Amino acid sequence: MMFQRLFLLQFFLLLSSTTATAKLLHTIPRLSPTGPRVWRDHPDQISGEFVGEDFETFFYNQTLDHFNYRPESYDTFSQRYLINFKYWGGANVSAPVLVYLGAEEPIDGDLAAVGFLADNAVQFSSLLVFIEHRYYGKSIPFGSREEALRDASKLGYFNSAQAIADYAAIIIHIKEKLKAKYSPVIVIGGSYGGMLASWFRLKYPHIALGALASSAPILYFDDITPPDAYYSIVSRVFREASGTCYQTIKNSWAEIDELASKSNGLSMLSEKFKTCNPLTDASKLKDQLNTMYASAAQYNKPPTYPVNKVCAGIDGGGFGDDILSRIFGGLVAYNGNLSCYVNAHTAESETTVGWRWQTCSELAIPIGIGNNSMFPPDPFDLEDYIEHCKSLYGVPTRPHWVTTYYGGHSIKLILQRFASNIIFSNGLRDPYSSGGVLENISDTIVAVSTVNGSHCLDILFAKETDPEWLVAQRKIEIKIMKEWIDKYYADLSMF
Repeated sequence: MMFQRLFLLQFFLLLSSTTATAKLLHTIPRLSPTGPRVWRDHPDQISGEFVGEDFETFFYNQTLDHFNYRPESYDTFSQRYLINFKYWGGANVSAPVLVYLGAEEPIDGDLAAVGFLADNAVQFSSLLVFIEHRYYGKSIPFGSREEALRDASKLGYFNSAQAIADYAAIIIHIKEKLKAKYSPVIVIGGSYGGMLASWFRLKYPHIALGALASSAPILYFDDITPPDAYYSIVSRVFREASGTCYQTIKNSWAEIDELASKSNGLSMLSEKFKTCNPLTDASKLKDQLNTMYASAAQYNKPPTYPVNKVCAGIDGGGFGDDILSRIFGGLVAYNGNLSCYVNAHTAESETTVGWRWQTCSELAIPIGIGNNSMFPPDPFDLEDYIEHCKSLYGVPTRPHWVTTYYGGHSIKLILQRFASNIIFSNGLRDPYSSGGVLENISDTIVAVSTVNGSHCLDILFAKETDPEWLVAQRKIEIKIMKEWIDKYYADLSMF
């Protein structure tokens, strides 16, 4: 099923450790509008009217390299995009075009989960467009995924600047084909896609009238945001859910290391946590628990609220009163009843492979763990990170390129002078909100935040059970977008 093609929040492969207490190279949680499959809504609970049947699939003959003029730059590949014409008012009235910018997964998953465009198509009389990111899904250069991912010389075309140039070319192509020269375009994206949406508006203001950037941590680069901010919020969300749960998690790491250091400790850990394969050290167990807690916090959305579920499993003591039994209870509560829970042999998804390259090359988000959290301290070490990425790909990370190319430092001072029409939406329980724009920059670059919101919640399909604060957030976003469009039409009438 299309819905099953959504991907889990994933971390990179970590450097293996030879002892239970060896320090791991800390890595970057994946950005994605959708959360782990275990806590997503069943597709039957989503407004399926717009998913699939109302979209037509097209392929654009995309330029490989938009920024150079070498012979190989003119190579092309087929890039997938989908259009829903059902509610469009038409080119003759310059009806709007809402464009969703795909990110680090095949576009199918976004069609199944991101409902903001479809939910509002009627009131905007808008054309809906979903564009797939290069190197994902069916938008693969060099003829095959194997060839495209072969080495850094091929991966070098896999970056955000090329991606938004792709989007610009496709939007222009669509408007030309539909003779919709004066139809205003609003680009929408979530997480990494939200960053792309905001950057698109900055780089291509002549193509996009405005941008809705949901949960876009554009300030989590260089030293703009403290490296420990992400895990500080994860810890806060758990502490607010249950103080005893928070403390149990905080105490569990030392318990794991102590048991792992014993002669038969790894065997005991494997048995207690029902691992799929015997543990050779404690790192895989700790990594999976770390990922579970971070994922639960990042996607802590109603009505499931996975943080509450995890803490109920930990506090409930259904598997025993000792610390590790309680932690296992949280693992079961999060995942459900499984035959095994840790270190299963699974094939890497294209998202995992692609995101590893993207964060190793340009999206070096410096996430670390400080001393004031429920996790063991693990500060971000840029030199180690660069060397690790270089060992994988033969080329070093460019950690400062994002702020050089798109900006970020002194963002209010800079953007208020030349930019406009960007909505930065965030839920403040999302750990990535720490790197988001949380204050208005100007009258037209605005922050729309909710205290209880999670990652990209505002752009997912609306449901009858949505809390009032979420409904209100979406209404604010829609009102602002309508104001952009109304002003555009007023300006257009003057020409």
